[in-house]
Amino acid sequence: MAVSLVVLFFISLFLGRYPLSPNEVIKILASKFIPLQQPWDATAEAVIWKVRVPRLTAALLVGSGLSISGASFQGLFRNALVSPHILGVAAGAGFGASVAILLLEDPFLVQLAAFVFGLLAVVVTFYISRVYKESNTLVLVLSGIIVGALFTALISLIKYVADPFDTLPAIVFWLMGSLASVSNKELSVVILPMSLGIIVLLLIRWKINILSMGEKEAKAMGVNTNRLMAVIIVCSTMITASAVCISGIIGWVGLVIPHFSRMIVGPDHKALLPASLLLGALYLLAIDDCARMLISTEIPLRILTAIVGAPFFAFLLRKSKVGWSRS
Repeated sequence: MAVSLVVLFFISLFLGRYPLSPNEVIKILASKFIPLQQPWDATAEAVIWKVRVPRLTAALLVGSGLSISGASFQGLFRNALVSPHILGVAAGAGFGASVAILLLEDPFLVQLAAFVFGLLAVVVTFYISRVYKESNTLVLVLSGIIVGALFTALISLIKYVADPFDTLPAIVFWLMGSLASVSNKELSVVILPMSLGIIVLLLIRWKINILSMGEKEAKAMGVNTNRLMAVIIVCSTMITASAVCISGIIGWVGLVIPHFSRMIVGPDHKALLPASLLLGALYLLAIDDCARMLISTEIPLRILTAIVGAPFFAFLLRKSKVGWSRS
């Protein structure tokens, strides 16, 4: 998987509207580390370092982040239909971005608002779930559905009052997901929280096996379930909010890729999380290449991930037992 990812990343560097040969790409990359004469056009170097490398790096981060978050949430909630957006983070981020596009029109502030409101949505979800003294995962999920529905309605309100000729198309396009506007500056903002969340999830992945057996069984084995659940939710939310703020709302990645990884390596989270990480990055990188190359205009990522993910998920439901396995 790792080798395939490296190969696809290199191939993706010379795919696009501005044609580049593999030889040019190699020389441009090597020139950053060793002194070389510059037979290539300065435009080609700008395309590589200012457009394609940031975009492809973002695809790797977003794909791997959503996939590992989805696998962690599925283990935490013991539900194979859970996705990283279950606690309302996507709807909250979408509302924040919509408000910023309507009022501010600054790309960096749009991403900042998406990140802040994504985290705020999860905080509200936790607050609502605490209405019950004995809070459990079911109450938390239901709270996430409530918060997601509320922010979705607010997004509809923002679209209703937006200028239909200017602002409304910008909001709709952002919500459909794209990596076209990602720059090195935006990557530098999200790479730290995403990397930190991914590293923590990888370090505690063996504990998710215990938690997936059930809270009572985990407590009987001496695991502090409340603290472990909080760590998983905080890390997954931080990853998802960071991903959404640079890519928009991209569905199906965090839902389908963990299933596909489970078919390859099995349900053990010690292998499942690294496999989901690599496959998610590989999948979104390939989807982004298709979005750039299939037609003359760029296709929003959310459309392609749904076209690919929905039939595949239907195939999984047909071939697999419906339910959660503790094995």
